[in-house]
Amino acid sequence: MSAVTTFDSTKSFLKDILKDTTTGKIQLPDFQRGWVWDDERIKSLLASVSLSFPIGAVMMLQTGNDDVRFKPRLIEGLILEPQPKPGQLILDGQQRLTALYQAILRKEAVDTEDIRKKQIKKYYYIDIEKSLNPYIDREECIRSIAEDRFVRNFRGEPIEDYSTPENEFEAGLFPLNQILDSSNWRMAYQEYWWNRENGKNKIRLFNDFEKEIISRFVEYQIPLIMMNNGTPKEAVCLVFEKVNTGGVTLTVFELLTATFAADNFNLRVDWERVRNKHLKKYSVLQGIENTDFLQAVCLLATRARKLKKLEEGETEEKAPAVSCKRKDILKLKLEEYTENADKVAQGFEKAAKLLNIQNIFMSRDIPYRTQITPLAATLAVLGEGADTDGVRNKIFQWYWCGVLGELYGSTVETRFAKDLLELLEWINGGPEPTTVREASFDPERLNTLRTRNSAAYKGIYALLMRDGGIDFRTGEPIDIQTYSDDSIDIHHIFPQDWCKNSGISQDEYNSIINKTPLSAKTNRIIGGNAPSSYIERLQKIAGIDELRMDEILASHVVEPALIRNDNFEEFFETRKKAILKRIEKAMGKPVIHRDEEQ
Repeated sequence: MSAVTTFDSTKSFLKDILKDTTTGKIQLPDFQRGWVWDDERIKSLLASVSLSFPIGAVMMLQTGNDDVRFKPRLIEGLILEPQPKPGQLILDGQQRLTALYQAILRKEAVDTEDIRKKQIKKYYYIDIEKSLNPYIDREECIRSIAEDRFVRNFRGEPIEDYSTPENEFEAGLFPLNQILDSSNWRMAYQEYWWNRENGKNKIRLFNDFEKEIISRFVEYQIPLIMMNNGTPKEAVCLVFEKVNTGGVTLTVFELLTATFAADNFNLRVDWERVRNKHLKKYSVLQGIENTDFLQAVCLLATRARKLKKLEEGETEEKAPAVSCKRKDILKLKLEEYTENADKVAQGFEKAAKLLNIQNIFMSRDIPYRTQITPLAATLAVLGEGADTDGVRNKIFQWYWCGVLGELYGSTVETRFAKDLLELLEWINGGPEPTTVREASFDPERLNTLRTRNSAAYKGIYALLMRDGGIDFRTGEPIDIQTYSDDSIDIHHIFPQDWCKNSGISQDEYNSIINKTPLSAKTNRIIGGNAPSSYIERLQKIAGIDELRMDEILASHVVEPALIRNDNFEEFFETRKKAILKRIEKAMGKPVIHRDEEQ
C-alpha cells in the first residue's frame, strides 16, 4: 500500500510566480503578518537573484478544500477590483515574494523602511558596468533611489538626478522594475547611444548585461513545495506555525566552527581562550561577540590577500576586496584564522585601552559596539605604531566622527573595510577617511538626545567625563577607578521633580543638555531640590567654598550664576552652545547651524 502524499516538490520560474500574484491567482492567508522588510534586506535579496543564488523555497497551499478555508488577501501593494478567488495561498515566502514583486514587477516606488523603522519609498536600480565586474560585491551594485528619483545630500539638496530615462542611460543605471520586460527600455537606451561618442561601447556593454544579469532574473527558478488541497487542516496549521515561528538559523560562527572541525580545530574552544585571556579583563569589552571577533579577523585576512595580489602586479580594480561580510567569513581558511587571531585579540585589548582614555569604561556605555571591530583591526595592523600621540589623535578623531556623526547605525560591513583601509592610509599621510569627511552634527540633535538608545547620547556623556568633569560633591575627576567606586552615572542637573513643578517641558529637562555624570551619592543629595538649594547644601556637606564650587560647575560646562539663580531657560541655551564646542573639538570640525545654511 503506497503512502499518502500531501505535497509535491518542484521548481517554478520566479517570473511566473510573480505574474500569478498580479492576477490574484496567488494570494496570502489573511492572518499572515504584514510585510516588514527594510531597504537593506531588499537590496540583498535582489543581489542574490542577480547572481542566481538560492533564496530559499516557497511553500504554497492549493485552495478548494472546504475543510481548510482561509480568508485571502492580495500581496502588499496590489489592488484588484473585484478581488478574485485564489488558486494558491502562500504559507512561507511572503516576505521574499512581496519584496520581489514590489521591486521588479510593480511600477511604483517600493514601500519599505530605513534602519530607524521610518517609512520610505524607493526605486531599485542596478549599475550596469559594476554588475559585470566580478571583483565588485553585487550588493554594492544595487542602488535604492528616493520616490522622486533624486539623490540628496544631508542638507536635502539634489546632487544626482535619475528622474528621466536619459539620465538613467547616462549614469548606466538600469531600473529593476523593467527587468522582466526590458525591451522598451533597451530600445530607448540603444537609440540614445546610437550616434553618441562611445555609444557602441555602451551598447555592447548592455548586451553583456542582458546576457549576464537580465537573463538571470528571467530564468530564475524557485524551489516550490505545493501542499495539495487534500491536506488535513491540522497539518496545514502545524506547518504554517512552524515556518512562521522562525527556525533558529545557524550563525556564521557555528558554520565556521563546523568547517574548521574538519581540520581537527575547535573554533569554539579557541574563542573561549581569546575571551578569557584577552577580553574578560576589560569591562568595556564584555559585550564583544564571537562574530565581532571573526569580522576583525576576516578584515586582516582579506587585506593580506589583497596586498599579496597587488605585490604580484595585479591592478587595484582587479585585486580581491577587503571585506568581512558573512560570505567572506565563511571563506576564511584555518591558517588565515590562526595567523590573525592573536593579533586581533591584541587589537581589541588596545581598543579597550583607547576607549578607557576616552572615558568609556563599560560595555553599556559604548556608543556603537560595531565600531570597535574596525578599530581593533586597525590597531592589530598598526601594533606598536599606534602608540604615539599623533596616531592616537587621528584615531580618536575618526572614532568621534563615527559616533557623533551617527554613522554606524546601519549595515556596517562595507564601512568596516573602508574605514580600515582609509584610516591606515590617513595615518600614513593620506587623505582623511570618508567617515571623517562625511560626519556632521546638527545642533538641534542635542535637544532630541534623551536616552542611552542613542550613540550620540552616550558619546556626549563620555566627552563630559573625558574633558574634565569632576563630581559636585567629592571634587574628584572621573577616571576608571572613581567611575566604578562611586557608581558614576548620568543624572539631571535641574532635577526632574523641580522641572515638572516649574512647568518645564519633559522633552527639555530629559535632554542630554540637562544631564551630566555624577556619583550616586551626589545624586541622592540633589534629590528633587532646586539647583540653588542643593548647590548650597553640597557646599556645606563637602566643605566647599563658592569659588571652588563654581570651578566644579564650570568643569561640566555649567554657568554657575544661572544654576544658582535657578534660571533653566538661559542655562539650557548656554550649556547647549558649550556642549556643541566640545563636540566640535572631538570631531575636529564645526557643527552645521541651520541659520548658517540659509
